[in-house]
Amino acid sequence: MNKLISNPAQAGPGKAANTFFQRLRRVLTPLADLVLRAWVGYAFWIAGWLKLNSWDSTLYLFQFEYAVPLLPSPAAAALATAVELLAPLCLFLGLYARSAAALLFGFNIVAVVSYPELGAAGLEQHRTWGLLLLALMAHGPGRWSVDAWLAQLRRRPD
Repeated sequence: MNKLISNPAQAGPGKAANTFFQRLRRVLTPLADLVLRAWVGYAFWIAGWLKLNSWDSTLYLFQFEYAVPLLPSPAAAALATAVELLAPLCLFLGLYARSAAALLFGFNIVAVVSYPELGAAGLEQHRTWGLLLLALMAHGPGRWSVDAWLAQLRRRPD
C-alpha cells in the first residue's frame, strides 16, 4: 500500500508548513480585527470619558472653541460625549460595528472641521483614525465579535 494514500499527513514538508500558516492566520486575523477595533475605539472612548468627567470645561470648549455647525453648544457637547462613549463600546464588542465605525468616521470629520486650530499632529491622528475606521467599515469586525456570533446564530437551521 502506498504510504501517501494511507497517511495523507505525510504528503510532504510543504503541506505541514501550509497547514501551520493556515492555523496561524485563523488566529491572527480575528486578533488583528479585535486589536484594530480596540485601538481606534479606545481613542474615542478616552475623549468621551474626559468630556464627561470635566463637563464644565466641555461646555466651555463647545461654546467658545469648537465651531460645531447647526447645533447649540450644550446639545453638541452632549451629543459628542454620547457618540464618543457609545460608539467605541459597540466597536469593542463588535456589535453593529460597521455602523459604529461609520458614525465615528463622520464624527471624526466634524471634529476636524469644527476645530481649525487642531495642528499638524492632531490632523495626522485624525487621518489615521479615519483610515482605521474606513478599514472597519470595509472589512467588518471579524470573527471575534458579537456581530459574527449573531450572524452564526441566524444561519443555524431551527
